[in-house]
Amino acid sequence: MLPVVFKKVLIANRGEIALRIQRACRELGIKTVMVHSEADSEAKYVKLADESVCIGPAPSAASYLNIPAIISAAEVTDSEAIHPGYGFLSENADFAERVEKSGFVFIGPRPETIRLMGDKINAKVAMIKAGIPCVPGSEGALPDQNDEIVKIARKVGYPVIVKASGGGGGRGMRVVHTEAALLAAVNLTHQEAQAAFGNPEVYLEKFLENPRHIEIQVLADEYKNAVYLGERDCSMQRRHQKIIEEAPAPGVTERQRIRIGERCAEACRKIGYRGVGTFEFLYEGGEFYFIEMNTRIQVEHPVTEMITGVDLVQEQIRVAAGEKLRLRQRDVMLRGHAIECRINAEDPFKFTPSPGRIISYHPPGGPGIRVDSHIYQGYFVPSNYDSLIGKVIAYGVTRDQALRRMRIALSEMAVQGIQTNIPLHQDLLLDDRFIKGGTSIHYLEQKLAQQKLEKG
Repeated sequence: MLPVVFKKVLIANRGEIALRIQRACRELGIKTVMVHSEADSEAKYVKLADESVCIGPAPSAASYLNIPAIISAAEVTDSEAIHPGYGFLSENADFAERVEKSGFVFIGPRPETIRLMGDKINAKVAMIKAGIPCVPGSEGALPDQNDEIVKIARKVGYPVIVKASGGGGGRGMRVVHTEAALLAAVNLTHQEAQAAFGNPEVYLEKFLENPRHIEIQVLADEYKNAVYLGERDCSMQRRHQKIIEEAPAPGVTERQRIRIGERCAEACRKIGYRGVGTFEFLYEGGEFYFIEMNTRIQVEHPVTEMITGVDLVQEQIRVAAGEKLRLRQRDVMLRGHAIECRINAEDPFKFTPSPGRIISYHPPGGPGIRVDSHIYQGYFVPSNYDSLIGKVIAYGVTRDQALRRMRIALSEMAVQGIQTNIPLHQDLLLDDRFIKGGTSIHYLEQKLAQQKLEKG
């Protein structure tokens, strides 16, 4: 019997990640409390929870982003800890602070760490101090003086990208190819940053032409023990949103992995990081350039779990409970290859959302196939939230085997009543460039644009 680290955990999220966390808790012998909106009252994980609390109507602002309602739910159910999942309040330092001040454990980093890494300028400064390679750019926020901004851009070299310090998820950034367009782009990004994030600060970086998006998974405890669990390639993106992820990244050598991984683990020790985290990099010409750190569990965490055998959510819960990290770096072994396809309720090529009732559902199976999804036959996909309805993960001894298994899995998967992006995945899994491996973050958008042109 596994030791009980908490008796009861409140899960402050929805969808597939809510079910994923619930399963991890149940395996550890922890009771779960599910908070949910009115729109999610029929969700599978709500029915499976030991307790559930409705915290508001469908809109996120009135439910999943309603901090007082979540804290109240934890109080009335006598929960000990709150797991935020990803998205919503997972990287909200004020929420983490409120959780801890209310007497609960926040299953994630300390509020001050979330605050540090949530500010892209301060995060970059901290990473430079910790020895993490960063994209060449401005040292901190851009100054107010126009001539100084022009000087910085000239030194960095065009094209450049202007980014909001408080941005994320692909928002608050603008690529500039000429000096003539620079100041207008900076001013516009300033305005957008203030409106969207409440922080007008922007900074400037060299815009890499054809980079890949590669990230390093880390796990750390409060006693300054830290390990890295290999890398993931998340380059198959559309509008900065990931579509397919895989681990390990094609073409990254063991030597490169160790070099960047050890730096990330050491950075965790230096900033006193606790929990799971992801260092995101742009990778070009064999070099890694830090862009941001995500202080939460990632959507794509299953591919790392498949090649390491480590349950990241359970380890996240354990270190939050004050346990020492059970892993040492020598214990982390990468075996085989894993690929994840995000299944969204949307038109596969127009990308318009497709909410509605699922009238028939058949998940795939077979050797090496894992499906993380909360949907079922008769489930109604609400229109209020992100379109992600599940993830299919295929594991193989080799990348080729993982690709073959994924093709079979997607051919077996049936979701009727709504549209999904399965046809897009099937198209990509037969794409010569993707099969070869190592496509850039721009590849999918270029491919879609070319297909649109050919169709006239």
